[in-house]
Amino acid sequence: MYAITGITGKVGGALAEELLAAGKAVRAVVRDRSKAAIWVERGCEVAVANMEDAGSLASAFAGAEAVFILPPSEFDPKPGYPEARRVIDAVVAALAASRPAKVVCLSTIGADAPHDNLLTQRTLMEAAFSVLFTPVTFLRPGWFIENAQWDLVSARDEGVIRSLLFPLDKRFPMVATQDVGRAAARLMQEEWSGTRIVELEGPTRVSPNDLAAAFARPLGRDVRAEVIAREQWEALFRAQGSENPGPRIRMLDGFNEGWIEFADAGAHALKGSIGLQQVIDEIVRS
Repeated sequence: MYAITGITGKVGGALAEELLAAGKAVRAVVRDRSKAAIWVERGCEVAVANMEDAGSLASAFAGAEAVFILPPSEFDPKPGYPEARRVIDAVVAALAASRPAKVVCLSTIGADAPHDNLLTQRTLMEAAFSVLFTPVTFLRPGWFIENAQWDLVSARDEGVIRSLLFPLDKRFPMVATQDVGRAAARLMQEEWSGTRIVELEGPTRVSPNDLAAAFARPLGRDVRAEVIAREQWEALFRAQGSENPGPRIRMLDGFNEGWIEFADAGAHALKGSIGLQQVIDEIVRS
């Protein structure tokens, strides 16, 4: 039995599809049983658990051959990352109690960054998991290409995408969420000992200019990329409702300045098969 948290999202859903196609038994771990109806139809078990509740998580993981941990994302964390720490404490306690045979945990590029930033939440998670005796794989994907969903309206209506990443011709490690799910499925079916780190990016790196060109094709119009100046970020994020934009700003600095990067610039990272244009075409169709 393979227990999957985050199954209602893109990564967890792609992971479940791969495991089911391989004939594996899947347990969907969800907050709300009604959200798992589609997976029940596919023959999955359902376990209801809260990611901050060690008891319900331990029950959900009980008897599992492998567990996939997809921690919730917190884009406006309070100082010290208390939201992430509550989840980490609960998950570690649940895994220690349930003792699955192996664990794959979705981490991120930048989990080893030298400076505090939004992705430090995953740094804390990786460190906390070191107390477990269960074999653990930390899957560190690059920037999700699907984040470009936020650019669709301006690309379609104005012919512009406004980029927080720059220079506009710099290519960043990005990956499709479906490739992340597929990689997680492969890793969960492998055998290993101890802790391992697996980096993952798409078949080619992507610049903001590349994103603009990818939107131009299905939209049938010119699309250009424009930089949002760094000095505007804090006011912009606060206007969007952020109360603590500092970690997000530092994360973007890390990508732009190059201190959030894969080891060896991705030379040894796994490479996905889904390219930029395929993802953008799907975003435009939807």
